[in-house]
Amino acid sequence: MIKVRWLGRGGQGGFTASRLLGKAASLFEGKYAMAFPSFGPERRGAPVLAFTRIDDKKITDRSEFDSADYLVIMDESLLDESAMTSLSSEGKVILNSAAPQRYSSLAGSRRIIALDATTVALEIINRPITNTAMFGALVAASNIVTLNSALSSIEAEMKPAIAAKNKDIVKKAYDLVKEMIDG
Repeated sequence: MIKVRWLGRGGQGGFTASRLLGKAASLFEGKYAMAFPSFGPERRGAPVLAFTRIDDKKITDRSEFDSADYLVIMDESLLDESAMTSLSSEGKVILNSAAPQRYSSLAGSRRIIALDATTVALEIINRPITNTAMFGALVAASNIVTLNSALSSIEAEMKPAIAAKNKDIVKKAYDLVKEMIDG
């Protein structure tokens, strides 16, 4: 089973990204997926957690999980030692940051893959909503689902008026992260 934990703030679209990943896996890759949020006060800017499970067999556990294969951090102010404890020993952090070197001491031997998702979103939609950029970065870093499945999930989930630009964001983030990884 693959477990992805999303950390963000209200208004950044963390639960939407979690659902997009689940749809990409279940609707377009023939896997089982479950996506759900966990948050306290429902207000813009408050910390939000979302979870995605993906497996080849039916998922029956509906609880939150502590150990994730991927930790997607949509707001770098949420990255600290306590966030890192939720990462499995072989896990990866996908971080929205223009200056990832600030966090190298937290990673230890774990790999942090950073993308300035805020800038990518601002360039394409003129708003700092980072969910689809972080979704594209995760897809590039993990190969959990294909890029085509990710793009198809956006078409299935979003209204046509916003789907095209969000697909552009996913593609740009995907390409930037692939370029980082492949050198």
